[in-house]
Amino acid sequence: MSKDGIYRLYIIKDGKLERKLPFCNRCGKGYFMADHGDRYTCGHCSLTIFKSEKKRRRT
Repeated sequence: MSKDGIYRLYIIKDGKLERKLPFCNRCGKGYFMADHGDRYTCGHCSLTIFKSEKKRRRT
């Protein structure tokens, strides 16, 4: 990932650094999951987690 690309994965909220995307449950810390609208997918191990209806309506 390029130096500029890493800044898209985090946001500063109330003076604290927060991740925008979750880490993969299988691969662990450092492996971010891609947001595909209705699901999160890991590019490393292909784990897919579907978002619930409640979360889909908020985004």
